[in-house]
Amino acid sequence: ALLVSAQLAVDRLWPSPARAELLRAVSPLITAAARADDRDPVPWRIALDHARGSKAGHRYFEELWEAAVRRAPHHYGCHVAALRYLGTFWHGSHGECFDFAERAAQDAPADSLVQALPVRAAFGYLTDLCGPEVGRARLDGAADRAADLSGRFPAADPWPAEVRNKLLFVLLRLERWDDARAQAALIGPYATSFPWTRVSDDPLGHFVRVREALLAGGPAAALAGLIPTPRRPDGGPQGSGGAHDH
Repeated sequence: ALLVSAQLAVDRLWPSPARAELLRAVSPLITAAARADDRDPVPWRIALDHARGSKAGHRYFEELWEAAVRRAPHHYGCHVAALRYLGTFWHGSHGECFDFAERAAQDAPADSLVQALPVRAAFGYLTDLCGPEVGRARLDGAADRAADLSGRFPAADPWPAEVRNKLLFVLLRLERWDDARAQAALIGPYATSFPWTRVSDDPLGHFVRVREALLAGGPAAALAGLIPTPRRPDGGPQGSGGAHDH
C-alpha cells in the first residue's frame, strides 16, 4: 500500500507547474515505502523519478542510485529512471547518457532488458534535436545490441514489447529498413502507445500503418515518411514508456 501511495502521489503532482516544490512533500512517503521492504528496488526507482521531478542535485542522485543497485544491480526500471534523470540533468549532453547506458548494458546479462538501455539513449538523441552530434556507429551499435536482445525472445512476446517498439522507431530514423521490417514482425499485436505518441495523435493507428508499409516491402522514400520530426515530449514521470518496474 505504501508503494502504490508513493507512486500515485508522484504521478498526481507531476503535471503541476510547481512540481519541483510540491514533490518535496512526497519524500517521507517514498522513504516509508523503502523502509517497508528494504530489499525491494522499486521504491528506489520511484525515488529516482522523484529526484528528477524535484530537480535534486547530482550528489543526491548518486546516493539514490547506489542504494538502488545494491538491491538489484540490473533492475531495468531503476536504470531507466536513472537514465531519464541524467538526460534531464545533462540536457543536450547525449554522450554522457550513452556512456551510462553502455556501461550498464556491458555489465548486465545478455537476456536482461538493461541491454536495451543504449537504444533508449539513441532514442533520446534522435528525438531531442539538440546537443552535440552522436556518431552513426554509436547509434548503430545501440540498435544492434537491442536487436540482439529482441532476438532472444519469441515473436509476439509482450515482455520485450516496449523495447521492440522503441527499437523499431530508432531503426526507422536510421533508415535501416530490413532490420525495421524484422522488428515489426516480432512485435506482432503488442504495439505500445509510446513512442508513436511522439509523431501522431493516433499512435496505435500510426504503428499499424508503419507495420503494414514495412511488411508490404514499400520503397525507401515511402518508408522514410513514416517517422516525421517528433514533437516535444510531455515530460511525465515515466516518460510514457511502460514496463518501468521490470
